[in-house]
Amino acid sequence: MLSLIKKIRQYLCRPSNMAVGTVIILTAIATLFLWGGFNKGMESTNTEQFCSDCHMNDVVPEYHASVHYSNRSGVKAVCSDCHVPHEFGPKMFRKMQASTEVLAHITGKVDTKEKFEAHRLEMAEREWARMKANNSQECRNCHNFDDMDFTQQKAVAQQMHTMAQEQSKTCIDCHKGIAHQLPQMKDVQKSFVPQDMLK
Repeated sequence: MLSLIKKIRQYLCRPSNMAVGTVIILTAIATLFLWGGFNKGMESTNTEQFCSDCHMNDVVPEYHASVHYSNRSGVKAVCSDCHVPHEFGPKMFRKMQASTEVLAHITGKVDTKEKFEAHRLEMAEREWARMKANNSQECRNCHNFDDMDFTQQKAVAQQMHTMAQEQSKTCIDCHKGIAHQLPQMKDVQKSFVPQDMLK
């Protein structure tokens, strides 16, 4: 064993091998630091505080009044639980999309409550379409038909969840506005929105 260590040391001490070894070691160290920084950035942009910095006056009060913020079981869903996929690829794609949303706030498109309300329907429809396209995956990370005990639900919930399963509906088809106020939807096509949701 000692002779093997000596051979490796002699090999690495040759000038050409030393340069290659140094490059490899420095690249490995730089990769670790970059990956760590990348992960830290991903974590910090997934916090409730990060979202609240821009949304304190519009959707945060609505979220604080919702069952996703405070409920009898104490299970809390933060913004990223509903708006950012957990899987790496979809998460990166969503983060790229979200960068345009941050830009809209920075450039003043939705930087006030009034401007936000003017664009609420457009933003909500985009989010609903995204969730419909991925079968409400963010919802299903916590809520899944297969894990539901329908006997513990109210009669109307049992009926609606059974019907949703039979018709291959997804969560967002019925649960628009679960954590945020619905936008003004009187001009939305009736085929897109259930009649009782129209204002």
